[in-house]
Parts: sequence; structure tokens; C-alpha cells
Amino acid sequence: MDSYNLRIKKSAEKELRSIPKPDLIRVTHKIQALAKNPRPLGCQKLSTEEKYRIRQGDWRVVYLINDQEKLIEIFKISHRREIYR
Repeated sequence: MDSYNLRIKKSAEKELRSIPKPDLIRVTHKIQALAKNPRPLGCQKLSTEEKYRIRQGDWRVVYLINDQEKLIEIFKISHRREIYR
């Protein structure tokens, strides 16, 4: 299986910097794993959009998969109580 390229939007990059260090390590590992498997066990397709969501503890990562270009674009990284607002 080919590896996907990861692209993180500037707004998501800023959100990533606000995550506490122990959680940040786990979240970045989850994001990096998306390059090998963009639809891992436990991911959910968001019903309102063509985006997917993965969970890492209390943190959520919302992303879009482009299979033709082998690209994953990270849109939002936030705490579970704030992600869907």
C-alpha cells in the first residue's frame, strides 16, 4: 500500500501547539500513522461532510482524504468538547 502525504492547515497547526505535551506526543503519533492507513480502526466519516474523524483520548482530529492524489489534509485538532462547535 502506498503512503499518503500529510498536509496540516495553519489553523490546525496552531491548535496542535496548544495541546499539553503528554497528549501531544500521542496525537502526533496518530496523525503520522494516517500516512500508512488513512482509515484506521475507529475512524468515523462525518455525516455532514466528506471528512473523517479520529480520536486520541479527549482530542479529536478532523481530516479529508484525497485518494487520487494520495493526500491527507488535517483541518482541525481540538478537545472533544470544542471540536464540533
